[in-house]
Amino acid sequence: MSETTRSARRPVAPRSGEIGAASQDPCQDPRIEGGLSVDAARRRLAREFRRHGLDAPEFDARLLVGHALGLDHAALAAQSSRVLTAEESAALAALAQRRLTREPVARILGHKEFWGLALALDADTLIPRPETETVVEAALAALCERERAALRIADLGTGSGALLLALLSELPHACGIGTDISPAALGCARANAAALGLADRATFAACDYGAALNGPVDLIVANPPYVARADIAALQAEVRDFDPARALDGGPDGLAAYRAIAPQARRLLAPHGILVVELGFGRVAAVRSIFAATGLAPVAVRHDLSGVVRALVARPLP
Repeated sequence: MSETTRSARRPVAPRSGEIGAASQDPCQDPRIEGGLSVDAARRRLAREFRRHGLDAPEFDARLLVGHALGLDHAALAAQSSRVLTAEESAALAALAQRRLTREPVARILGHKEFWGLALALDADTLIPRPETETVVEAALAALCERERAALRIADLGTGSGALLLALLSELPHACGIGTDISPAALGCARANAAALGLADRATFAACDYGAALNGPVDLIVANPPYVARADIAALQAEVRDFDPARALDGGPDGLAAYRAIAPQARRLLAPHGILVVELGFGRVAAVRSIFAATGLAPVAVRHDLSGVVRALVARPLP
């Protein structure tokens, strides 16, 4: 999960004729005026998103217009000059209102791509982040020549099932189990497994990390909550207000989940097993110490595309 703490910029009052012109609070009354073409509506939306400080206004506008009209990127281009109907304008305005309140586009769409897989989301699941793919990369690299083996994988705190399902998509002979304390999240993960044709190799269980599991397990992965509790208020509104709190809150120092996972992983891992966890910024030294104290030897780290140490690989000591 991202630890961006930059707050959204203060909204600027809209000018007459633009989205939100008839309301003192533009986030409560975004409008797409009648007679606009598909492309003009997209540009109008992008301009409004930019004025309200959203990070990717053009991208967000294109996705929302496509979602409202049921058009993919090619169809949007082909129909760019078509005039929106009143119903389409109203549907697009409703989506724009949600985005202007900082609801993430992935939550509005109800899905997010991760590792090339389309994953459904719900209110109980964290939005999978691009940097979390670093955990998948680290796990596959650590497996070396074992990709064709009948591996047993555990994804602790699975959420939407992102890590487990990404790994199963790459390891055709592996099977795995995802755990979560949220029944709703487990339902979402099961549905994703079924939609991706992986349900026969993926099972799910309600428990706190690996508490209810039995070993041996060849590979354990986890993206635990790692934001220090006092820092949650400074996160971007898209994260703070819309991701489930339990998926963010890492306790007073951001390390509570690692302290819970470490002894469980030591108990569950096979002698040559591998543990890979996602790390928050600046957490690597502390997590290494926690793991070493429970009989786990940190053996490698992996950086994300921003150069941040994002994944830590560990193995059980003999």
